[in-house]
Amino acid sequence: MKANALRSIDLRAFLRDFQGLNPRDVGTWPLAPRVTVLFGVFLAVVLAGWWFFWADQFDALENKQQTELRLRDEYVVKKKQAVNLDLYVQRLNEIDRAFGALLKQLPNRSEVDSLLVEINQAGMGRGLQFELFKPGPEQVKDFYAELPINVRLTGSYHDFGAFAGDIGKLSRIVTLNNIVIGTNAQSKDGTLVMDAITKTFRYLDEEELAAKKKAAQAAKAGKQ
Repeated sequence: MKANALRSIDLRAFLRDFQGLNPRDVGTWPLAPRVTVLFGVFLAVVLAGWWFFWADQFDALENKQQTELRLRDEYVVKKKQAVNLDLYVQRLNEIDRAFGALLKQLPNRSEVDSLLVEINQAGMGRGLQFELFKPGPEQVKDFYAELPINVRLTGSYHDFGAFAGDIGKLSRIVTLNNIVIGTNAQSKDGTLVMDAITKTFRYLDEEELAAKKKAAQAAKAGKQ
């Protein structure tokens, strides 16, 4: 009971210190009001500093920290690349050599006709009969042109397989695509018919590459 009475008395005394204060003569105020006002001013200054200055500074600091982490990761990656530079150069040279070897397997324009003759001879050498041998229009790609040839052959299943093997052994790249094998309705000896698209490829010469690049630049300029 005495403790409660003392707290009640102290609270009343504390509240009395705030009564009748003269705002023009702060120096005569009791200690409690002066401390309370000082704390309030300090709190207001802290909140104003946070709102008008420190909040932006913290955001800027967070952005700088993120930038630091990103730059650190980039540094680690570039350091690894620098350490393995000789290996990368070696691999690049190997890729260039492999690409050059593959490019040599593509004929130029003057060699396409002889390649078509080789395809025809590969079929006839296996006893196959060409009912259709029709080259289609070229399809120009990045650095090469693709020449599809629609073919229809008659013969045995075994001869078709041997023909496909011979095509794969040619010095130039030739592929067989969309193969369909069926019975020959016009034959009485059980021969089969194979429809397929034979594709061969040739590399574009410097003149064609220059014309292709010029056309791409013109198309890009037209879009702008």
